[in-house]
Amino acid sequence: MDVSFMQEQLPLYVEAAKLTLHIAVLGIILAIIVGLICSMVRYFKVPVLQYIAGGYIELSRNTPLLIQLFFLYFGLPKLNIVLSSEQCAVIGLAFLGGSYMAEAFRSGLDNVAPIQVETALSLGMTKSQVFGHIILPQAVSNSIPAFCANVIFLIKETSVFSAVALADLMFITKDLIGIYYKTDESLFMLVMAYLIILLPISILCTFIERRVRYAEYGD
Repeated sequence: MDVSFMQEQLPLYVEAAKLTLHIAVLGIILAIIVGLICSMVRYFKVPVLQYIAGGYIELSRNTPLLIQLFFLYFGLPKLNIVLSSEQCAVIGLAFLGGSYMAEAFRSGLDNVAPIQVETALSLGMTKSQVFGHIILPQAVSNSIPAFCANVIFLIKETSVFSAVALADLMFITKDLIGIYYKTDESLFMLVMAYLIILLPISILCTFIERRVRYAEYGD
């Protein structure tokens, strides 16, 4: 292992990691918003919209992110819609992540015991009060494990962004391998970069899961 080479290229990996995190944060925030909207639409069975949301979820979950990125980056210009690499990455991540977040939130909503809703209504609470004070808090708690898994999954999915000329961690790694033929060193730094990003998130998610594990009876 050429330690001096890794020290020289470290600034490139730092900048690439910043870009990767920036894209990931924006994409995940948008994915959460899309997921919440779709899960609400399907949970409350909004006419017409629930079928549109269901179709979007199936399309998103059953097509690779790489294909979605190619459509945004190479396909849309045919329709005179030109997006930058960063815009394609954010939109692609939000499009993919929104479907996974929607299913995570919907499973949390479905896991709330119906008897709790019935009891709250019988006590005189309005439907909005039942949703805000009974359903939503438990749904969020139930969704935390899947939500955290989706966050980690989406951050790892950023590794395909190099396919649309985004200078992320994978792009820098392939560039260095192609120029200097330092495969071992470049891949080692790539692994360490993702480990440094994802390990704290994984630990934080585990902590949060333990803190909010109170939604079920007897906990």
